[in-house]
Amino acid sequence: MSLSPDAQALFERVLALIGAMEDNQRQKVIDLARRLKPGLTAEDIRNPHDFPDLDDPDWHFEDGQLTGIQSVQFALRALSGEVLSHGEQEAREAGREEDPRPGSR
Repeated sequence: MSLSPDAQALFERVLALIGAMEDNQRQKVIDLARRLKPGLTAEDIRNPHDFPDLDDPDWHFEDGQLTGIQSVQFALRALSGEVLSHGEQEAREAGREEDPRPGSR
């Protein structure tokens, strides 16, 4: 069973949507962090324990939302890679069954 072009396009659209959600949420996290402590960089925010001003429930909530989006994105990428490569593997195996290599019987 190979994956149809429609299914592949759907995976691409879903991954693009999740990517846009991640970018939007990442910016939200950075903006909120900079309101709490002006001048923070994106790198600083990756180490929030170094900045006591980021010990804020709203910031932690938004950062948790970003982590959730990234987790879904990771899972979907893994699934799409598995499904897409599985379809390619099945196509290769089907080709071997129809035209076996000499000496493979």
